[in-house]
Amino acid sequence: MTDLVDRLIIVISGPGGVGKGTIVEQLLDRDPALWLSQSWTTRERRPGEPIDAYHFTDAERFRAHVDADGFLEWVEFLDYLQGTPVPIPPDGHDVVFEIDVHGARQIRERYLDALLVFVAAPSSAAQEERLRGRGDPEEKIEARLAKAAEETAMASEIGMQFVVNDDLNRAITEIEELIEAGRRSRRSPKPRC
Repeated sequence: MTDLVDRLIIVISGPGGVGKGTIVEQLLDRDPALWLSQSWTTRERRPGEPIDAYHFTDAERFRAHVDADGFLEWVEFLDYLQGTPVPIPPDGHDVVFEIDVHGARQIRERYLDALLVFVAAPSSAAQEERLRGRGDPEEKIEARLAKAAEETAMASEIGMQFVVNDDLNRAITEIEELIEAGRRSRRSPKPRC
């Protein structure tokens, strides 16, 4: 397994439609020391979704990768599988995972000092509007809205940092400040026992 001990591990999570992808894209554009781990999924690509947003695969290949211990974490989410492969980031880069809260919990179990950020919509109405705007079908919208309360509760339970995406630039700046605080903490000398 890749040794990530010398890197800041950043997890960006939150319910569907809160703007995680946009935030992560902006963070990567603004900070060349960040590297995004590309998740695998068995779901279909959404209309307009970039082909490299995920490693799109089928359930058989996904399960074979699970059997080969190829994932840091994975979960069956609604009606598809998704997971984070064991990352191989370039030297000198901190690692960003854009994953769900179940994955965040699994990352926290492996890396106690990981920075876990939960992005929330300003309201369920705003989340619903964003889901509709990206072209999700009605049954997916209803399922994702129902799942949001569960995800929010789990995020609180595992101690994630909450950032409300009511203003994109403010949310990005807030996460950048959390990342910088995490980097400062890693550079500080640790007390000897």
